Amino acid sequence: MTATAAVKIEKTAYAGWPNCYRVTNGEVELIVTTDVGPRVIRYGFVGGQNMFKEFTPQLGKSGEKEWMPRGGHRVWAAPEIKPITYALDNGPVKAQIKGDAIELTQPVEPETGLQKQIIVKLAPSGSKVEVIHRLTNTGTKVSELAPWALTMMAQGGAAITGFPPRGVHPKDLDPTNPLTMWAYTDFSDPRWKFMKKYLVLKQDRAATTAQKTGLFNKNTWAAYLLGSDLFIKRCTAEAGKPYPDFGLSFETFTNSDFLELETLGPLQKLPKGSTVEHVERWSLHKNVHISEWTDAGLDRVVLPLVQP
Repeated sequence: MTATAAVKIEKTAYAGWPNCYRVTNGEVELIVTTDVGPRVIRYGFVGGQNMFKEFTPQLGKSGEKEWMPRGGHRVWAAPEIKPITYALDNGPVKAQIKGDAIELTQPVEPETGLQKQIIVKLAPSGSKVEVIHRLTNTGTKVSELAPWALTMMAQGGAAITGFPPRGVHPKDLDPTNPLTMWAYTDFSDPRWKFMKKYLVLKQDRAATTAQKTGLFNKNTWAAYLLGSDLFIKRCTAEAGKPYPDFGLSFETFTNSDFLELETLGPLQKLPKGSTVEHVERWSLHKNVHISEWTDAGLDRVVLPLVQP
């Protein structure tokens, strides 16, 4: 075990995996896996619910010959291309504890030549977490990709994201952001709720179809309300650079099993030996109650929590 003033990182068994690590400051805790991964499989208040989805039949297992959703948080490379995107992460990863951070490094993927890394750094108090994602190209060819951080949220909640600052016509004539559709996107589905400032997508266990959309926002953020706990992830996007999927810094997906909050970095050419990094900032908030799912209601409850 290692510790800073208030952060403890200790090896622990979790959900059938003997070699996980628990990162905690006494208020919140994260569980990262090293028997598979790199994954953050749990994030929640100490003694509270896991905000992240867990696929129970897949927990504690490893060595599968196909990619397993498994749950939690992971890092991929965009754009999504089968089978390359679904390179296996079913084997052991190396863990290094560096002060109040833990660094998880996957062996080089034979499918892609990429080495993936997640670094988790918890604040000494409160719930703030810095999550650093790195992709290193060890192959002989230049790879064109974007870092892609995906968080699978537990069932039964609602995702919230914000559009870039709104304006008025005819003063503001320029477009502000893309809003991308997939072939299966159906905005008439009742799980969607569009407002002037916000977009909401609800997770429904009884849903029979998947839904997905994405947008660009320089100050990218997304929140997920599960009961009265609110998870928030934020990152800073780079305007003027190319992004995947018609220019997106954020995507959200849902089906009957989970809801996913995804942030992306810009597309770039990665020569052999080069590394790209993508940083998310997480926080978790208790006793959050949204009585009005309107711009005014979200301005009052959510906006103060997502502002830097």
